[in-house]
Amino acid sequence: MRKLTFAMNVSLDGYIAARGDDLGWSGGDGPDSSPGDELFRWWSDRVAATGLALYGRKLWANMSSHWPTADQRPGATPAEKEFSRRWRDMPKVVFSSTTSTVDWNTRLVTGDAVTEITRLKAEDGGPMDIGGATLAAAAMRAGLIDEYVLVTVPVLVGGGTPFFTALDSWVNLNLVETRTFPGGVLLTRYQTRR
Repeated sequence: MRKLTFAMNVSLDGYIAARGDDLGWSGGDGPDSSPGDELFRWWSDRVAATGLALYGRKLWANMSSHWPTADQRPGATPAEKEFSRRWRDMPKVVFSSTTSTVDWNTRLVTGDAVTEITRLKAEDGGPMDIGGATLAAAAMRAGLIDEYVLVTVPVLVGGGTPFFTALDSWVNLNLVETRTFPGGVLLTRYQTRR
């Protein structure tokens, strides 16, 4: 059975995107910043280790508008080139009823997300990451997430898209890792107690 992890950058007040889907804060050094080198390498290594990435429509649109060709842009750093290649190569599933085409080692699912995620978890294969607030919320409510990774950026954005959704019952977690990155960014990793 595959492990499903929800991992995202999150503001200290609990948001994965500020109002208006603004992600400019997520680098850790204030508005319009990019992630530090060490944090960027951590995310890149995570992509390389992911057996299958599950995306909601908005996150897919954001990632696919930049990363497929980022390695061909003038001034792209070696780390950006590596991330771009890793992202293109990583198997991906996009869950959307409005998207009509996907590319870059990706398939589209237009049916029930919880049913498909449950099926994918039962398969053999490497670990799965899930991203996108709506998609992750559905998986949370269904009890499908095995691990939560919060990369907390020391900024208060005051509202937007929350990392966690409202749940009908408690979910008990075990802290399994903490790590500090430059700029005061704190990684915390929790496993779901089953």
